Amino acid sequence: MSIRFTAKARRGMAALSVVAGLALGVAGCSGGDGEDKKPESSTSASEASGSQPSAQEGQAETPLAEVKGSNGLLLQITSAERDAGGFVTVNGNLKNDGAKSVAIPASLSGNETEIIRNGRSLGGATLVDSQGKKRYYVLRDTDGRPLTTTGLSTIRSGESVAVFMQFPAPPANTTEVTFQLPTFASAPISISG
Repeated sequence: MSIRFTAKARRGMAALSVVAGLALGVAGCSGGDGEDKKPESSTSASEASGSQPSAQEGQAETPLAEVKGSNGLLLQITSAERDAGGFVTVNGNLKNDGAKSVAIPASLSGNETEIIRNGRSLGGATLVDSQGKKRYYVLRDTDGRPLTTTGLSTIRSGESVAVFMQFPAPPANTTEVTFQLPTFASAPISISG
């Protein structure tokens, strides 16, 4: 029993290390989301006063796709990059465009028991390759945790949260896929890399 406990603890630490590494990688490659939050909150103020948008505001206005969900939620997909390891990482911002705080719907986690057991996440996201006629689901670690932003609960009005999702990569010749997330509209996106 001691060996089993030790092995399980090691797998848990390895999975935690992978998830932490991915989170740091996403944060490092995303252009400093912490720096972008202040200009985003002042975007509406600058638009209302008629001032010219800053360079950061211009970047926020050109996502790969923008999909609307229930209760005023808006997902802006900022990148979809193919990694050398055979993965596609989709980055974006989940924003509350509504007038009230919104609890993140449990349906965004999908309906698979293994993913639901790990809390609220974007585990229900998929990429659809219509050319290859395949659907790609969010990857999971060895303990069944989705390789996506987790721990989502409530987003206040006007607030934005940086999110990521990691999928198996479609064939190298596939550059266009359709992104789907429960309760959100579907959107075509281009994979770079």
